Amino acid sequence: MSTPADSPATFYDAIGGSPTIRGIVKRFYEGVATDEVLRPLYPEEDLGPAENRFAMFLEQYWGGPTTYSDQRGHPRLRMRHAPFAVTTTARDHWLHHFRAALDEADLTPEQDQQFWEYVTHAAQFMVNTLDGPDPAAGRTQLG
Repeated sequence: MSTPADSPATFYDAIGGSPTIRGIVKRFYEGVATDEVLRPLYPEEDLGPAENRFAMFLEQYWGGPTTYSDQRGHPRLRMRHAPFAVTTTARDHWLHHFRAALDEADLTPEQDQQFWEYVTHAAQFMVNTLDGPDPAAGRTQLG
């Protein structure tokens, strides 16, 4: 079965490629920048490098360029996040900002649902620490 010439080959293409993903990630990090739970997890003063890494990851995940793996190797998300206290509270804050970013994107309801299902699953998968009085105690920062 062949794909019609005017039909996007990947989800990445269907949603508008890099400009769409980078717009979503930019909006997401605008929320992270002022979030009292998430911001302390990033040691860099400038969130730009984290924003770029996340955008490259999502571009690759959804069928775009493989720049993320070319520069950083296999994503190994659980391993890369293991040193950081990812609590259910942090997950909920992360999802709050991602939901706001998706709400501003020009996606169809079906595209929005597909993107949201992936990020909610991924966010839950990253939880590695029980919530407590000081979830950052004894853990390092994202970076």
